[in-house]
Amino acid sequence: MNPSIYPLSFIFLLNACASNSQQKQADENNATAAVAQDASQASYYIDVHNLEPGKVKFEDVANAHQKDLATEGRHGVNFIRYWVDEAKGKVYCLSKASNKQSIIDTHREAHGLLPDAVFKVTDGPEAVVLGNKPMYIDIHELGAGKVTAKDVAGAHEKDLAVEKKYGVNFINYWVDEKEGMILCLSEAPDSAAIKQTHKEAHGLLPAYILQVKQGQ
Repeated sequence: MNPSIYPLSFIFLLNACASNSQQKQADENNATAAVAQDASQASYYIDVHNLEPGKVKFEDVANAHQKDLATEGRHGVNFIRYWVDEAKGKVYCLSKASNKQSIIDTHREAHGLLPDAVFKVTDGPEAVVLGNKPMYIDIHELGAGKVTAKDVAGAHEKDLAVEKKYGVNFINYWVDEKEGMILCLSEAPDSAAIKQTHKEAHGLLPAYILQVKQGQ
């Protein structure tokens, strides 16, 4: 291109477009790098949605989850799986993220259903889901600062030593040390079997037990 045959205004416009394109690419690269850095610093979170009892369907949550998956990359979140108690209207979502706000922002953009609580948790060793019994989440509320992940790991080992006696398969657990919250995921013939296992193993009974369906 011979610049002498074009007006200066046209040349300035070309230069401006090139500069804007380079800046846009740089911004996209910076955003990608920021998301990658957040992912490397990610922690586990469980967010809880308390919906109206009997008014939530597993299929509806599955659809909302697909919207989360389509949106999560923009916020550096990785949704792993979720559990639904249709009877009590409760939904629990497990994810990895750099902070709580990114999870809230993902839900807001995806479908607008914001969680009532978000817990930063550590998890235990995961067992295989057998799929031959109902699935449950049992929740222990021990009080802020009154439980450590080490203590829960010890209690979990005691559960594993007793579980077969009552036909229970403990799959995993999550601990929020700050809030004093423990969530245990298991398969069992009924909620009574979970209570009996905990009672014999270490005596720490859950505040409540939810029968759930799992999705991912």
